[in-house]
Amino acid sequence: MHEKPLPSGGGCKCALDLTVKTIYYKFMITATKIRIYPDTKQAEKLAKAFGCARWLWNNSLNESQKTYQETGKGLGHFALNNRLPALKQTVDWLGETHSQVLQSVCLNLSRAFVSFFERRAAYPTFKSKHGKQTIQYPQGVKIVAGRKIFLPKIGHVKAIVHREIVGTIKTVTLSKTPTGKYFASVLTENGLESPEISFDGKIIGIDVGLTHLAITSDGSKFDNPKHVAKAQKNLKRKQQKLSLKVKSSNTRNKARLLVAKAHERVANARKDYLHKLSRRLVNENQVIAVEDLHVKGMMRNHCLAKAIGDAGWGVFTTMLKYKAEQAGKGYIEVNRFFPSSKACSCCLHVQSSMPLAIRSWRCDQCGSLHDRDINAAQNIRNEAQRMIAAGIAGTANRGTVSQVRGRNSFVLARAVDVRSPVL
Repeated sequence: MHEKPLPSGGGCKCALDLTVKTIYYKFMITATKIRIYPDTKQAEKLAKAFGCARWLWNNSLNESQKTYQETGKGLGHFALNNRLPALKQTVDWLGETHSQVLQSVCLNLSRAFVSFFERRAAYPTFKSKHGKQTIQYPQGVKIVAGRKIFLPKIGHVKAIVHREIVGTIKTVTLSKTPTGKYFASVLTENGLESPEISFDGKIIGIDVGLTHLAITSDGSKFDNPKHVAKAQKNLKRKQQKLSLKVKSSNTRNKARLLVAKAHERVANARKDYLHKLSRRLVNENQVIAVEDLHVKGMMRNHCLAKAIGDAGWGVFTTMLKYKAEQAGKGYIEVNRFFPSSKACSCCLHVQSSMPLAIRSWRCDQCGSLHDRDINAAQNIRNEAQRMIAAGIAGTANRGTVSQVRGRNSFVLARAVDVRSPVL
């Protein structure tokens, strides 16, 4: 049992100004997030575009709710798009925004309703002018000489492209953070076939915690930096100053910006740490096994919600998944009801109870002494091995996949129960 430091080198900027994620279909789709710097006129045009997209979303959502109450049916994508010509005649300033940006709003709203009815997301809500703002360009965007990005009706905007963007641009999503920073997420298809996922090689089980963020089955423990706890005094001081400012005043806006920057630094530090840790674990192993935790449910515990949110378990497992898939390595999720903490990794005996206060325990049957976290990680690894032997591996949709080889991919198939019959 030992602790491992993270690899040194590089600050938060490199890991956060550019985020690359890969989604696998027949060809590889890559999203590259770059920082853009619009001038005053371009920022004004972007503000109008954000406002038009937000107004259209709220108007369409309200109209869809009214239609559902009257007829029992909502508005689909086709019906939402058909409303645009009449709205542009009624609302003059709506035509100042690129038409395809408005069409993307209708598409995203219809997809949000589909995800809600399929129980994959919450019910769509109205958007506020405060907080993060986004718009989407489905086409017409070009990267000029790696220094500028052309946006329809906006013009050539200065951009910092940290790496070469290869492939055909599919869509571009612009966003503005509460601190006033602008980003462009460029989705490209590079024409390369997705790598085949392999479940052969070294398997490592990972258990997440609060004292240590990640505990591996080989005995390694990675500390939890607790970024919010470290910045608590700074956040408290600036938030108190913000509460004393007069509403709608310039001093309040300045204080709000300072609070937003403080929270952004905490979020950036957390993402930087999780990126480095997930990259290291994926590089050193061939198969990653984690527990399918119900993080949203655990966040309902008011005693642990702040600590769990600061640790970022959900973001960490997401990073492990897409980086493993990008490298063609296996990623397995063990059922959340699997007794990883209470079961003995030596004899498979399950203890009757295991309170959180117990950090080490001795098995009642074989007498083995276990570290609670390392034993849980070893059980997760062993269960993953049994799942692979049975032809079952975890998926991102909280179900399971059967390893039936298809054309350039695996065929998805749900299983009723992935728990081991031994336990």
